[in-house]
Amino acid sequence: MPRIELLKGDITKLEVDAIVNAANSSLMGGGGVDGAIHRAAGPTLLEECKQIVQKIGSLPPGKAVITNAGNLKCKYVIHTVGPIWKGGYFDEETILRNAYLNSLKLAVENKIKSIAFPNISTGAFGFPKELACEIAISTVKDFVEKNPGIEKVIFICFDEENYQIYKRKLGLNE
Repeated sequence: MPRIELLKGDITKLEVDAIVNAANSSLMGGGGVDGAIHRAAGPTLLEECKQIVQKIGSLPPGKAVITNAGNLKCKYVIHTVGPIWKGGYFDEETILRNAYLNSLKLAVENKIKSIAFPNISTGAFGFPKELACEIAISTVKDFVEKNPGIEKVIFICFDEENYQIYKRKLGLNE
């Protein structure tokens, strides 16, 4: 069984095969994790994202694309767009599940053994943190059980609230 780890900190500092970017549909960077990843990766990441957008248009919520990582310590950045929370009436849970699933599928296709996820959609997109955590953990656990190529998954929380939620849901005690 792959190891699932929990960290609190800055996703841009991790030495893993791939980090996941909670992107917006334009892939042009922005606030939160997305902006931090673009700033740390440097201009080559933005150029690669622009080329993707020229080919496919904007990235729909729930979908994912992969790029090189520019100046980051990882090899790849997987960009996925989570749903904007609108009260749960617009299939937001399925879209969030798909954001994790499609990121993991890209990881397998690219022979990625270690991957780190931020808390997708729980910042500016307003997804309830407890529910987002449950979806993230169950989706990742189900996927990695069937895909042994992924050896390590890290959930990395930027804020203390998400960290405590994940810690509780993963059954981790200090």
